[in-house]
Amino acid sequence: MDLIYLLLTLLLTPIIQAGECAANHIIIARASTEQPGPGVIGSLATLITQDFPGTTMESVVYPATLDNYANSSAMGTAAMKKLLTTYVDACPTSKVVLMGYSQGAHVVGDVMCGGGGVQGSATTPPVDAKYGDSVKAMIQMGDPRFVLQKSYNVGTATSDGLFPRQANQTCDKYEEKIQLYCDDGDPFCEKGDTLDVHLGYTKKYNEKARAFVKTKLA
Repeated sequence: MDLIYLLLTLLLTPIIQAGECAANHIIIARASTEQPGPGVIGSLATLITQDFPGTTMESVVYPATLDNYANSSAMGTAAMKKLLTTYVDACPTSKVVLMGYSQGAHVVGDVMCGGGGVQGSATTPPVDAKYGDSVKAMIQMGDPRFVLQKSYNVGTATSDGLFPRQANQTCDKYEEKIQLYCDDGDPFCEKGDTLDVHLGYTKKYNEKARAFVKTKLA
């Protein structure tokens, strides 16, 4: 299974010509158990393409499974890093938006801030500053690596998530680029017991996230 996803990632990594660079580009990591593609958070990406015509988007190819979660999220992190670095190398003046839901939000944070260490998995470094600088906005909904009392947190959560981000994996350097949504009761980003909370972020927060991204791409 790992080899299959690695090969798919390599095959689907776009070869970008200079004339194909968009002013804005969105990379999306779907939630656990969603079908391949952008998943529910793709609705937010669609709103952004309406605000900025010509914006391009692509989805991370990764398992997005709950079984063997640590391996799945690590594969997602590697795949998103590949998409990001390939795009920025080809289109260094483009503005990039990263967004993810649930496990996809975990992937976004691990790409930018360093990751791993979940369920005994190996740690991974963040992307180089060159690539981080090209990312203008990060939207994370229901992130299991949620940590309380961060300036970029949005919502009503009152405790850390299932796999809170470690001190050496802080996203504070990117705090002005991030909005991370987590509400009280979410069983993943807050260890609550209400699944509907976890499933409701796009309906509740899409317009807020849309407005935030607009300020970063304007």
